[in-house]
Amino acid sequence: MMLTIKNLYVDYGKIRALHGIDLEIEEGEIITIIGANGAGKSTTLRAISRMIPVGPETRMTFMGQDLLKFAPDKVVSRLGISHVPEGRRLFGNLTVMENLKLACFARKDTQQIQKDIKRVFSIFPRLEERSTQKAGTLSGGEQQMLAIGRAFMSGRKIMLLDEPSMGLAPLLMVSVFDALKEINREGTTILLVEQNARLALQFAQRGYVLENGHLALSGKSEDLLADPEVKKAYLGG
Repeated sequence: MMLTIKNLYVDYGKIRALHGIDLEIEEGEIITIIGANGAGKSTTLRAISRMIPVGPETRMTFMGQDLLKFAPDKVVSRLGISHVPEGRRLFGNLTVMENLKLACFARKDTQQIQKDIKRVFSIFPRLEERSTQKAGTLSGGEQQMLAIGRAFMSGRKIMLLDEPSMGLAPLLMVSVFDALKEINREGTTILLVEQNARLALQFAQRGYVLENGHLALSGKSEDLLADPEVKKAYLGG
């Protein structure tokens, strides 16, 4: 098992955001977490990235190692866990190329870095066209492509994506998800949080449904798509 999470608790002050959820991901899978706003989806990703503290009863392992022993920067540089947060959080005053190179700050494999930049540009040709353009001047779709490309450069054993479809026109949304499938086929495991439940379940192989910080359902995507409760709550009936 690539990633195993047991008893994940997260508190924000006196408010409990996650109530002991369990989650497992096999290497090479595409997994999605769906749920209403405030269900705990983004919190789950932030916990995996070690960006927020977790409860003392929580256990998380990644590739056989205790994930809780790693600081957030080491999660990226040593474990290869990359995180594309909601809102992208690019360096808007830096160019596309500078954003990609900055993601490699902990890498020493110069030749492979150049190959990876070429690979990002082959997946997202629009980024190559805008390689000298400031990230803050890109369209929303282009910024999402750059955020994914930056995650590709920083470490890609597993990629955590938070709402990658947000604000994208339908055609760009399809383009981004096609690119993610290509990245997955090359060996990157994907854990996706997505408000568009139908899109997420059609993209992923398995899914987890969170409700108010609790794990309500989990299973194969086709089973969740057919589940009456999931249909009623998240798929428009």
